Amino acid sequence: MNKLQSSANSDTPVQTLPLRDWFLLPLLSLCTIVFLFVALRFLGNHLFSAFGNLEDHCLTFHDAVHGSHGIPNTVCSAKFAESVPHEYRFNNCGHRTPLDCAQKSPGTFRIVTIGSSYVFGQSVASDQSFPGLLPADLSLKTGRHIEVYNEGADYNFTHNIDLNFNDILAAKPDLILWAVTPFDVKAASQTLQLKPPKYTVPGLVDPGPHSSYLARVKYNLQLSFAGKSFLGGLQAFWDLEATQFDAGPIALMLRHYLYLSQSQYVHAYLLGGPGDRDTIFLSTNPTPEWKAKLKQYDIYIASIAAKSKAAGIPLVVTMIPQRGQTAMLSMGSWPNDVDPYKLDNELRAMVTSHGATYIDILPGFINIPNPEQYFLPIDGHPIPQGHAIIANLMSNQLTSGAVPQLQIHPQAQGK
Repeated sequence: MNKLQSSANSDTPVQTLPLRDWFLLPLLSLCTIVFLFVALRFLGNHLFSAFGNLEDHCLTFHDAVHGSHGIPNTVCSAKFAESVPHEYRFNNCGHRTPLDCAQKSPGTFRIVTIGSSYVFGQSVASDQSFPGLLPADLSLKTGRHIEVYNEGADYNFTHNIDLNFNDILAAKPDLILWAVTPFDVKAASQTLQLKPPKYTVPGLVDPGPHSSYLARVKYNLQLSFAGKSFLGGLQAFWDLEATQFDAGPIALMLRHYLYLSQSQYVHAYLLGGPGDRDTIFLSTNPTPEWKAKLKQYDIYIASIAAKSKAAGIPLVVTMIPQRGQTAMLSMGSWPNDVDPYKLDNELRAMVTSHGATYIDILPGFINIPNPEQYFLPIDGHPIPQGHAIIANLMSNQLTSGAVPQLQIHPQAQGK
């Protein structure tokens, strides 16, 4: 029987792959890869495109004296990669508010909010931002006519606020509400928008961000091989393409959906932070550089608090956490070498030591299931629901007794 089987097996013809298939199968694989790449790039560009004229016509980042600020009486629209388009309308003083900067109605209690992009309301409509939501809730709770004048602006970090404090006073505030983010501390001394220098070659014209993919590859090849050996050019081209892919629509789309997972997001966040967000402020063993930034920030807080006191205007400070902080608070666990409360505690100590008031909204995120879903996964800014949560937490703290001018009205106690 075994001999018969052996004989039968030896007589079975060996199946060989036709020669043309050795070419067709790799070609088919290559075409599949190219198709998937093109499809993913199309989806990424369609779903996560960014456009608008906000930075070109309504904001200026080139004023070395006053820093970044809005241009008075301008209207722009913009869509950031993860958001929907929104209108950005600036009043007669270049602030994103419908209120007049020089006039205040009699009997009105005016709060002026200051800070950077979170306060500005990047990626949301003006009336969906927490400065836009606060007046109605505070007015209801206190029984007073309260309005919020928003002086927040992109890249309006602490040095700018200190430089332009007279602009805050010009808005006739009865109270100044300063909302700080961890990134504001890191960039405290920054006056202008910082952009990394671009490597250029004389005579080689950049096709621009809206050029076709093939035009961009051609430009990268020319840029990479200019003045370099073949191997050096290949390495430079690979590095350039890898960098641009990492910042491109495909990587953005994949990260966006990956970071919808709380655990995956926190893991990536602690490795270095989505969107290049530095998480050193969480470290229980901070670097000397971060310690120096905290000392510098304390100097700015002292200066701004002193100016507020001299003007007789109460200064209230709070910290809006990053997306990753809220996720860790909701999970109730984090590695031993980080502490999501650390900067919050440090800021409270600084602010109160200089005679200003600190309200703490960070613990309010503990009992909110998956609070990170109310922030953009990569960009990190709050979406409308996130601003609503922030406004509610701020309103509760402002009317908790910490600010005498905003006591809850007796008729509102049961509401």
